Amino acid sequence: MERFDYVIVGGGSAGCVLAHRLSALPSLRVALIEAGADTPPGAVPEAILDSYPMPVFCGDTYIWPELKARATRDAAPRVYEQGRVMGGGSSVNVQSANRGLPRDYDEWAASGARGWAWRDVLPYFRKLERDLDFPGGELHGGDGPVPIRRIMPEDWPAFCHAFAKGLRAQGVAELEDQNGEFGDGFFPGAFSNEDDKRVSTAIAYLDEAARKRPNLTIYSRLRVERIVMDGAAARGVIAVAENGERVRFDAGEVVMSAGALQSPALLMRAGIGDARELGALGIACAVDLPGVGRNLQDHPSLTFCHFLEPRFRMPLTRRRASMMAARLSSGVAGCDESDLYLSSATRAAWHALGNRLGLFFLWCNRPYSRGRVQLVSADAAAAPRVDLNLLDDARDLERLAAGVRMLARVVEASGLSRDGRDFFPAAFSPRVKALSRVGEGNALLTSALGMLLDIPAPARRFLIERFFTRGLKMDALLADDRALADFIRANVFGVWHASGTCRMGGAHDRDAVTDTEGRVHGTRGLRVVDASLMPRLPSANTNIPTIMIAEKIADAMIAARRAGVDSKASDLPPLAAAH
Repeated sequence: MERFDYVIVGGGSAGCVLAHRLSALPSLRVALIEAGADTPPGAVPEAILDSYPMPVFCGDTYIWPELKARATRDAAPRVYEQGRVMGGGSSVNVQSANRGLPRDYDEWAASGARGWAWRDVLPYFRKLERDLDFPGGELHGGDGPVPIRRIMPEDWPAFCHAFAKGLRAQGVAELEDQNGEFGDGFFPGAFSNEDDKRVSTAIAYLDEAARKRPNLTIYSRLRVERIVMDGAAARGVIAVAENGERVRFDAGEVVMSAGALQSPALLMRAGIGDARELGALGIACAVDLPGVGRNLQDHPSLTFCHFLEPRFRMPLTRRRASMMAARLSSGVAGCDESDLYLSSATRAAWHALGNRLGLFFLWCNRPYSRGRVQLVSADAAAAPRVDLNLLDDARDLERLAAGVRMLARVVEASGLSRDGRDFFPAAFSPRVKALSRVGEGNALLTSALGMLLDIPAPARRFLIERFFTRGLKMDALLADDRALADFIRANVFGVWHASGTCRMGGAHDRDAVTDTEGRVHGTRGLRVVDASLMPRLPSANTNIPTIMIAEKIADAMIAARRAGVDSKASDLPPLAAAH
């Protein structure tokens, strides 16, 4: 058994930041515990470094295969890919470095998360980044750990220029910087990448210098089973090694950075959550916090493909496939501007078939629907139940329908094809994921399928309708509101932006779980620092906002330490030192 000032549970987008910043104080002993493999300098797997993320994302090596989610109330559960590796989601995601919009953070502050308005978070967005295109100034940082770059229009392949042509034809403005210009428009996507290599938080923050600190201990392949509680006080954690051995870590403070699905599950297993529901599972309630696991949000999304003629294809040796995106307004009554996000990729998969297909991702910014994370058992080995409930609010379905129609008009004006049947609905289904796993068998199969797509157009379109869309046709969907709504319900899924399940808010807000520094209400020595804290999902991918959250709270934790202030909750009596 070892004793640390801070034990950080989860080496993901937030945990690596906290480990780096807190251990910069030599007086603090810090432990970082990650369930997956470590990725130390000089030994980062090539699959993780790759600019093209889909091979690692579609495999099983670096994700939690047991974590599943239901997209809607009627949907079957599907694997919901979450990183299980040092760097967490930042080691498996598309590397998007999207901050969101000022209004997102101003709303956080207005909803009870004081100190989290745009003016408050901007310094931490600047602190984390080394923007290679827009360094310095009021909006961007030039010397942070995370390099951020863009592929500018002069380096776009033909597919991107065609997409831009279609957007211009719909009156969409061209922007240079998605993180500095905040209206509707299309732009080169910002991403956390340098020299055409991914830069995860493990790479950016757990560099050689940080790893040499004698007060920082990094543990990998060690899964935290439970938080050790003494009444309402966290005393440490119990972790399980791959050989089944259990290890106890004592802590002055436990920091949960396990993500928006697993942080609330660990809190609930520790007796922190809805007292009635915990009791039904035989878990004694330490702190009655009904908001734990509620307020789950993700961006409701749909995917579409377009057959690419040879002139629009990009060599497989060029790894970066996603280069541009757009913010758009649905025009649905009562909804905000810039409430849709549309991104594109010049290939749909790593193989010869995917290289013949352009890919479009459409999602709703600022979703109204809310889901939930619930325990199904007190057993730590049992994955929680995850219900995204993506279309519970009718406005989300209505906005997706408006977005589909908008995308169809953009594609029609793009010049990608002379026939609308080359544009078709797709889905990231288990079948597609299985075909996307890297292997010799899939390479041979997809090579044959790819060659089939190059047959004469009438036969190709028959194949697409018969084997890819199973009879669904875009023109039929666009002509029938009910058919389009049914399609959306059957195919919607999240974009792996789970957030909000331990949201920040005031102590008198029964739905809030933490204060504005991540301290869990009613407890001592327990904090959450990850995407769980977000009161509302930003108009963005969650990786960069999560890093910002960790930077901001780490700053507050260090300031409190330097001022001699401990992290105990004000409503609890002093406790004896842990033994």
